Amino acid sequence: MSELIAPHCGYKNLKCFQIARSVYDLTVRFVELYVDRKSRTCDQMVQAARSGVQNIAEGSLASGTSKKTELKLTNVARASLEELKLDYITANAGLILIEVSSTLLDKLILKMAQDFTDKGGFTEKLYRVRSQKRAENSRRSPADPEKEGGSFE
Repeated sequence: MSELIAPHCGYKNLKCFQIARSVYDLTVRFVELYVDRKSRTCDQMVQAARSGVQNIAEGSLASGTSKKTELKLTNVARASLEELKLDYITANAGLILIEVSSTLLDKLILKMAQDFTDKGGFTEKLYRVRSQKRAENSRRSPADPEKEGGSFE
């Protein structure tokens, strides 16, 4: 290369490029599994991940003649990955809400089990109320000779 053009194209050695490629591969697999292929979200996620990778490479290639272009394209890569991050945050937010709900349900189930152990269930409550009512009625009613084996003659 001439002295005029600075060395460039070292993007493959950049950790940010290597990780961005992993993010792209992960995103392609993620949308295959979890996002409707016909949806705009699927296309946007894959394109944002691809843009992250491609703009790092393109910026590196341009760096020999234009640091301004290198900086601009590297920033486009960063912005693309930030856009993608918002999609993953939305997905993760759903997972987090499910986990919170599940944890709260676990606590509720434990409380319900303890209440059932301590107080019984509805059927047991019905039985207790009916038994108490029968006991009260038998204490209040006058002796019935038929119940005691007597007759009315």
